[in-house]
Amino acid sequence: MLDNEERMALVFKALADPTRRRLLDRLHADNGQTLSALCRDLAITRQGITQHIAVLEAAELVSTVRRGREKLHYLNPVPLHEIHDRWIARFEVPELAALSGLKRGLEHMTTNTSATKPAMVHVTYIRSTPGQVWAALTDPEATAAFWGHRNVSGWKVGDSWQHVRLDDGGVDIDGRILEVDPPRKLVHAWAAPGTLGDPARESTVTFDIEPVADGKAVRLVVTHENLPDNELTGTNEGWQMVLASLKSYLETGEPLTVWA
Repeated sequence: MLDNEERMALVFKALADPTRRRLLDRLHADNGQTLSALCRDLAITRQGITQHIAVLEAAELVSTVRRGREKLHYLNPVPLHEIHDRWIARFEVPELAALSGLKRGLEHMTTNTSATKPAMVHVTYIRSTPGQVWAALTDPEATAAFWGHRNVSGWKVGDSWQHVRLDDGGVDIDGRILEVDPPRKLVHAWAAPGTLGDPARESTVTFDIEPVADGKAVRLVVTHENLPDNELTGTNEGWQMVLASLKSYLETGEPLTVWA
């Protein structure tokens, strides 16, 4: 498994090519495209586009999801958030203004809300085990540490799922468990309090946990579907911080201080 410096080298290599940046721009504008759609109007062969996408996948900037016979490609913003956290967030305001182009790109990553494809897909690799990742996602005290809320549930299909504030015990998000397959998959509904059961307001979160690198690491894919348009940007940014904090929590024992 690559260490963080090797992973960052792949990200910067991927971003250095204008064709690959254009592909990312296309996914930013309309996430979840097929290879044929990505090839449209580009003066490059399908094989060439496939090679560019392979570089983006190796850098974890693009992830794929199967929908029937189609293979959909998604922009994965997690590595970009790590770049932001390491090299941009520590700068003073005038310096941030000089880097506003990249900052705006990170702050406004929205995705297409077509009912035929997920609204957003986030992928991260964690030096951990499926059991440890599962425990972190389902232990209220662990989520309190890396997420800033306690996720409370009985963790059986049909049970309620609540995202509970640490200060006063209030519920910020309601849900119910839709699928449980420990330590591989967890699916639950997600809705503002009082709106659970309203198809126009309820969305679905899926956690897919897969061992990689001969069991030395985990590929965690978070898919959030059917979000209302006005919740896309804030939720997208939130998942970036949650996954970065979870990765730090499991690999170092210290979550990120993004909730202070």
